[in-house]
Amino acid sequence: MMTATRKRIIESAIQVFNEDLSAPLQKVADNAAVTRRTLHRYFKDRNELVEICRQVIETSCKKAMIAAIQSSDEPMLQLERMLYAGIDCGAKYATFYKMHRSADHTHNQQNKNCADYDYIYATFQKIVVELQETGQLNPKMSPEWIQVLHSGIIESTVNARAITQQNIENIKELAWSSYFKAISP
Repeated sequence: MMTATRKRIIESAIQVFNEDLSAPLQKVADNAAVTRRTLHRYFKDRNELVEICRQVIETSCKKAMIAAIQSSDEPMLQLERMLYAGIDCGAKYATFYKMHRSADHTHNQQNKNCADYDYIYATFQKIVVELQETGQLNPKMSPEWIQVLHSGIIESTVNARAITQQNIENIKELAWSSYFKAISP
């Protein structure tokens, strides 16, 4: 069972690493409102903390994205729900995306996390192509560009949540509206 302090350190590390993957542990400790000594009671070093964060991120984001994909057979609804799943994952999604795109990530299709990431990405691209073929999305935009916009809208929405008084449902609607207008024909 995870203690509240350990969980707070992990969540804080995810927020800090989302901003800067090379941030020092002192910044993580400060963000979690613990001493560096307390942080080291739970994690022997930076590598262990990063690995635990990676596991937490991958588990929660993969589950959310796969659930969004499997929630409907309607491609537009799948795309919308994938956006919402990313928003619900918060900083975890942005960090998940960055970790798989970083130069120090060794992608291995034999690794379940990498295979799941590939499934999510390939399904996303398939959904985009299908929507483009039916005239529902701008055919001049590549699926890769639409993916970058998807990630950017999620990250912007996560950042907006911290500074706005609007409830999460209103924020999600604004995010979807912005995203859909950007990718519509």
